[in-house]
Amino acid sequence: MQRDPVALPPLHASRLLDQVKERVRYLHFSLRTEEAYLYWIRAFILFHGKQHPKDLGLQEVEAFLSYLANERHVAAATHKQALSALLFLYGKVLGRELPWMEAIGRPKSAARLPVVLTPSEVTQLLQALDGRHRLIGQLLYGTGMRLMEGLRLRIKDVDFGHAAIVVRDGKGGKDRTVMLPDSLMAPLRQQIGHARLLWEKDRELKRAGVWLPTALDAKYPRLGQTWGWQWLFPSDDVSTCPRTGVERRHHVLDKSFQRAFKKAAGLAQLTKPATPHTLRHSFATHLLQSRYDIRTVQELLGHADVSTTMIYTHVLKVGGGGVQSPLDVL
Repeated sequence: MQRDPVALPPLHASRLLDQVKERVRYLHFSLRTEEAYLYWIRAFILFHGKQHPKDLGLQEVEAFLSYLANERHVAAATHKQALSALLFLYGKVLGRELPWMEAIGRPKSAARLPVVLTPSEVTQLLQALDGRHRLIGQLLYGTGMRLMEGLRLRIKDVDFGHAAIVVRDGKGGKDRTVMLPDSLMAPLRQQIGHARLLWEKDRELKRAGVWLPTALDAKYPRLGQTWGWQWLFPSDDVSTCPRTGVERRHHVLDKSFQRAFKKAAGLAQLTKPATPHTLRHSFATHLLQSRYDIRTVQELLGHADVSTTMIYTHVLKVGGGGVQSPLDVL
């Protein structure tokens, strides 16, 4: 059955993968989603000998997903991502409503407790980070922000007067406000000074302004060159935008921080499988341990449902939730 032509505009690209890009960008999906969808759709096509997906059906889709699960042993989340890419391909690009696509079973992710560091482990980890990466780590732990939320902060989002940071376009496209830790006031001012030097250098060299969300760049052509919209953590080097081909200064890449974090975790001799997101888990758990209300923690984390925040109450129960072991009374 063909999708209602009014729902989405016709595609102009002729090649399938270019059509995927066109549709992803029309729907304002992130660059990460675009890259992931292109990867899985390309893998699906190659798996079936470069046949066009319009000539494939339920058996071919299930064969590909079974291959991912049984031979590549991908995680449930990865399996779901591949399925989402194929649903997008058939529904949004090829314009097909295929009942069998919706009938394909989704793998269930096992409920797992998040990794949480103790305050002393957080201290050791942050001390093992160097320079700007340490400040980013302190900011993630001190505010509970996700890694990309922290890296995408702009100068205008830091409010020293109200000791607050505005997180723009977080998960689910929502904005929220988090605290600005007193201990980071001076380091952040120094970081802003460094960012300003790079901004002034870019202006002298007449480089393009920073990337702007939605259609702001078209509506306000010079907005990306204004000081308030500059990245709080700009990259030392300029790069070419993969979508527009424009050379401009991006923010610090997440992979750069992830590499620094992994190295620091090794130097701190952590035995827990910590990642940058572990700092967010630790932030939430330590607030609850300090007797802050779970609704307050939910708001700071930006969770839509308090049940998501409740996972951290289960972390607090590790070790018996304060119950004395009978072994200790023998």
